[in-house]
Amino acid sequence: MRKNLLQRAVIILLVMTGCLYLTIIGWRAPRTSDFKWSNMKANLAQNIRLGLDLKGGSHLVMQVQADEVIALHTANNVEAAKTALQKENITAPDVKSTRPGQIVVTLADAARAKEAEDKLQGNFGRGEYDSSISGNTITFTLKETVADNFREKAVEQAMSIIDARINSFGVAEQNMQRYGTQKSYQILLQLPGVDDPERVKRTLVLESKLELRPTDSPFQPFPTLEAAQAAAAGKADFEPLPYDERNTEDEEVPGQAAPAPAEKKPSYVLINKTPVITGLDVRDAFAIPADAGGKDYKITFKLKPGGGEKFGTWTGQNVGKNLAIVLNGRVKSAPSIRSQITDSGEITGNFTKASAEDLALVLRSGALPARVTYNEERTVGPSLGADSIRQGVAASVAGLLFIMVFMLFYYRFSGVNAVLSLVINLLMLVAALVMFGATLTLPGIAGVILTIGMAVDSNVLIFERIREELKLGKAVISAVENGFNKAFITIIDTHVTTIVSCIFLFIFGTGPIRGFSVTLIVGLLANLFTATFVSKTMFGYSLTRRERVTTLSI
Repeated sequence: MRKNLLQRAVIILLVMTGCLYLTIIGWRAPRTSDFKWSNMKANLAQNIRLGLDLKGGSHLVMQVQADEVIALHTANNVEAAKTALQKENITAPDVKSTRPGQIVVTLADAARAKEAEDKLQGNFGRGEYDSSISGNTITFTLKETVADNFREKAVEQAMSIIDARINSFGVAEQNMQRYGTQKSYQILLQLPGVDDPERVKRTLVLESKLELRPTDSPFQPFPTLEAAQAAAAGKADFEPLPYDERNTEDEEVPGQAAPAPAEKKPSYVLINKTPVITGLDVRDAFAIPADAGGKDYKITFKLKPGGGEKFGTWTGQNVGKNLAIVLNGRVKSAPSIRSQITDSGEITGNFTKASAEDLALVLRSGALPARVTYNEERTVGPSLGADSIRQGVAASVAGLLFIMVFMLFYYRFSGVNAVLSLVINLLMLVAALVMFGATLTLPGIAGVILTIGMAVDSNVLIFERIREELKLGKAVISAVENGFNKAFITIIDTHVTTIVSCIFLFIFGTGPIRGFSVTLIVGLLANLFTATFVSKTMFGYSLTRRERVTTLSI
C-alpha cells in the first residue's frame, strides 16, 4: 500500500484540478475575471447545459406525411410518361395514377405495348418500377424498397430544412432526432428557452411553394370562381386561382381615424399552369419595409444563376405583360413586367414584419418535401424549470448531507474517506457533463442522486470487508489491503451490470431516459475511480503517517 503513494496522490490532484478547471472555466484559456465569485457562478451556469424540463421551452413530436412524396413522384411520372410517349408517336388515350406508386397506361395500339414499356422503364429509371402488360394496358408499380427509400429521404430532407429554420431563429441547444419506429416517420424536437413557441411552430411547417407564372392576357380579376371557370373554357393551359388583391380602402390615412374593415370579396384570375421559375430557383430572400412608414413589409428574393437565366429570357420577351407571384396556390400579386429582370424580384402583399420574415426564412431554407403535422406538444415554462432545478438540487444536497452524517456516525473516522470520495465523484460527474457537452435534465438529476447511493454502497462493501478482516485478527494494514482486494470484484460486478442496463436505456430510450442513463453511466465510471483508487490512497496516507498502526477507526 505504501508503494507509489506519492504518484497516486499526484494523479488524484491532477484529476481534481482538471475537473475544477473544466467545470468553472470550460474549454478555453482562463481570464483574471474568471476567478471572481460572480463570474464563476455565471461560467458554471453557462458550461452546464440545461435540458428542456429545467430551462423551459417546447417539446414537439412531428410526423412527416411521407406518402405524399410517393404521390408527387407518381404524378410527375404520369406527366413525364405523356411527354415521352408523345415524342415516340405512341398514342395513349389514357395515362393515369390509380393510387400513389401505381401508373396505368392505356394505348391505342396494343402491338406497341412492349415498345412503350421499354421506353417508359428507361424514362422512369430502370429498377424503380415493376411492370406488366395486359392487352393494350401497361401497369407500372413502384417497388416497395424504392418507395421506402423515397420516404426516408423525405424525412432526412425535412429534418435538414427544419434544422435550418430553427438555426435562423437563434434557438440554442435544440435537440432533434428520429422518434418512434423507423416507419412512423416521426421527428422529436426539443427547443429549450423558446419564448414564442407558436410562431416557431407555424414557421417550422409553413409551406413555401413559390411559383412565378404568366397570367392570361389581358389580365383581369373575376368576382367569382364560376366566372373565372367560364373564362377558362377552351384554355387548357390556364386555371383559375384565388387572388389576394390588396384592398387600399382599408389603409389608414395619417390624421384620420382608421376605417372600419370592409368585407373583402374573393376574386380569381386565370394563371398559366406552367411556371417560369419556382422556389427551387431562389438563392436568397429577406424581408424589407414596403413603405416609408414601415407598416407593411415585402419579400425581396434573389435567384440562382440557372433561374436568373430563365427569368431573364422570359421577362425580356414579355415586357408589358403581367406575371403572377403564386404562393401556396394563391396569387399574392401580379405585377406588370416593365423591363427585363434577370436575378431578383419581390413579393408584395399584406405582410406584417413577422410574417414577412417568416416567409423569407422559409424561402431561404427551401420547401418541405411533404407536409409535417404535430402529433404531440408539451410546453414547459421557465418558472417551472427553475422550480425543478431548486427541488432537484435540494433533494441532492439533502441526500448528500444525510449520507455524510450516516457514514461519519457508523464508520467513524473512516467515514471521512467515504465523504471525500463522494465529493470528488460528484466533481468528476459535473466535469464530464461539461467535457462532452451533455445536457442535464430532471431525470439526469435523478441519475446524480442514484449515483450518490451507488458510491456509498461501494464504500460500505469495502468497509465491511475491512471489518471482517479485523475480526479475524489481521493486522490493520493487511486488513485494509485485503478489504479493498476482496471487495473490488463485487464492485466491478455491480457497476458493470448497471452500466450495461444504462446502455440499453440509452439505445432504446427517448430524450429524458437517455439523460438519466448518461449521468448514471458517467457517475458509475467516476465511482470506480474514487471508491477504489482515491479511497485506498487516503487510507494509505493515514496509515503511513504512523510508525506502528494497531487500531483503525472504522
